[in-house]
Amino acid sequence: MESLEQMGKKAKAAARVLATAASAEKDKALRAIAAALRENAPAILEANKADLAAGREAGLTESLLDRLALSEGRIEGMAAGVEEVALTADPIGKIDQGSVRPNGLQIYRVRVPLGVIGIIYEARPNVTADAAALCLKAGNAVILRGGKEAIRSNQAIANCMREAVEKAGLPADSIQLVEDTSRASSNALMRLNGYLDVLIPRGGAGLIRAVVENATVPVIETGTGNCHVFVDETADLDMAADIVFNAKTSRPSVCNAMETLLIHEKIAGKALPVIKNRLDEKNVELRGCARTREILGDTVKPATEEDYATEFLDYILAVRVVKDLDEALAHIARYSSGHSECIVTESYENARRFEREVDAAAVYVNASTRFTDGGMFGYGAEIGISTQKLHARGPMGVEQLTSMKYVIHGDGQIRA
Repeated sequence: MESLEQMGKKAKAAARVLATAASAEKDKALRAIAAALRENAPAILEANKADLAAGREAGLTESLLDRLALSEGRIEGMAAGVEEVALTADPIGKIDQGSVRPNGLQIYRVRVPLGVIGIIYEARPNVTADAAALCLKAGNAVILRGGKEAIRSNQAIANCMREAVEKAGLPADSIQLVEDTSRASSNALMRLNGYLDVLIPRGGAGLIRAVVENATVPVIETGTGNCHVFVDETADLDMAADIVFNAKTSRPSVCNAMETLLIHEKIAGKALPVIKNRLDEKNVELRGCARTREILGDTVKPATEEDYATEFLDYILAVRVVKDLDEALAHIARYSSGHSECIVTESYENARRFEREVDAAAVYVNASTRFTDGGMFGYGAEIGISTQKLHARGPMGVEQLTSMKYVIHGDGQIRA
């Protein structure tokens, strides 16, 4: 099996080609990838079927199996996402700013690729296509290291993408997949100094923590999603029920799904039964505070401190009745992972306070947290949702996968 150092050398060579590739060349390769995904859908689905069978045998939860599962519709979504990336503006070569100094020097700040990007992710084979497309559009080579649960699916996807890229005239090694899914390969990728310019983990809290604690290469941290919806005393009840139902149940296994419902005590008696009736349609398990249990009864399990800090990624919801907006803001400040937070309110003043005071990558007023997504934000596919406060925060599209360099033009100036 090829060593990571060998893969790193190939990626460096490919990155040099990609850095100067024209937009038309990269877009041609992306369209070829989209066509290859559609053409190879039967083989990809067959590989995914084997992964799902192995996952069930290994006892994966239903939410993890949902992340792992592909369908004709999901493959079409992957292909369409790649085409959307091809349609986005190419940031490479873009001049962010320029100035002329008193000594006549012309200084420009220009967008350039990061170089070689490593992606460590878990059982979501769609990430293989999304990440490769975004990296290629931004002129980067990518080394992908998915989880063992999706290895067959990832191999099928990566192989057809490599062939497509090469047929389109760019290096096949623009996209490489680490086929060794042992912990050793993951640790080695975290320390691939000299080859990786940045490493991006995309997955659960355990994976992200392991990368942050052990990597010696630069890391952009994508965040877990302990997301909240706060139903204010002025909220429209039907709107609140719709938003909570969507945010929790439309796809509970993803990071932008809500995990905790906060509700103002003045509206809790009316709102909680309405919201529970909607959640019962999906058999959502509620874990609530004492006041929640007084209103809804013993069908609600007592909530623990750990419940409010947990990203369930399942049909489980923590609930807490709060005294006012201040208490809701304090709860979010304590437990939020800084991903996506929502207020349902008819009060302009409360909405503005929530916008200003909540420290998260995405803050919603009267809309589901499920919109925190590159496609929904108009970026096409995304590499992940960053909860850091560096250059990348929120959905990471093409521009977040670039760096900058300064270009200086002179006519013989020397420094005194």
